[in-house]
Amino acid sequence: MTGWRFKVMRLIRSRSIEPSSEVRERFGDLHGLYHVAGGSGRRFGDGPMHEITDEGWLQTLRLNLDSVFYSNRAALRVFLEQGQGGSILNCGSVLGFSPSPHFFSTHAYATSKAAMVGMVKSSAAYYAKEGIRVNLLCPGLIATPMSERAQTNQPIMDFIRTKQPLDGGRIGVPQDLDDAAALLLSDGARFITGQVLSVDGGWTVSEGQS
Repeated sequence: MTGWRFKVMRLIRSRSIEPSSEVRERFGDLHGLYHVAGGSGRRFGDGPMHEITDEGWLQTLRLNLDSVFYSNRAALRVFLEQGQGGSILNCGSVLGFSPSPHFFSTHAYATSKAAMVGMVKSSAAYYAKEGIRVNLLCPGLIATPMSERAQTNQPIMDFIRTKQPLDGGRIGVPQDLDDAAALLLSDGARFITGQVLSVDGGWTVSEGQS
């Protein structure tokens, strides 16, 4: 990222923090936000709709939807104050619009990721006139600490070989997202906004066989 005309903020703003002053103090001018915070709500009680606990629903939405709202709102306030435009890239999930009922039945999580599509598209439409772009990356299954349950489950890994058939049928790695993120945050994407880009090894175009 050296030499790029944007800086990336990976912070979740709390309601008690004045976002503009906090961002300026820590980063100076802000040109881009890449929101990657989120996680599984299984430990709170997420699962199939009829099994989701009240805590599972509320905590999963707080983790995955509240966090993106607060960070995006903070960045937008700074962009508007600076008057120089800006780029927001959020990280969602293919599960927001391409479910996998057998292996990945966490419906509060899927709901939170689906809601991000609406947030991104409506924000992109509203702020385009200000030169502010808002886009969404939606990964398939990626090798991160959050996906350790799946990575150690052989039936799921067998499923992924046919669900994500690109490049030999493998689980994704964080580096698979890097080039897409770099493009969408950079001036090279100056005419791109409101887009939902799946980086999924073919998940959304493959049936998958369990």
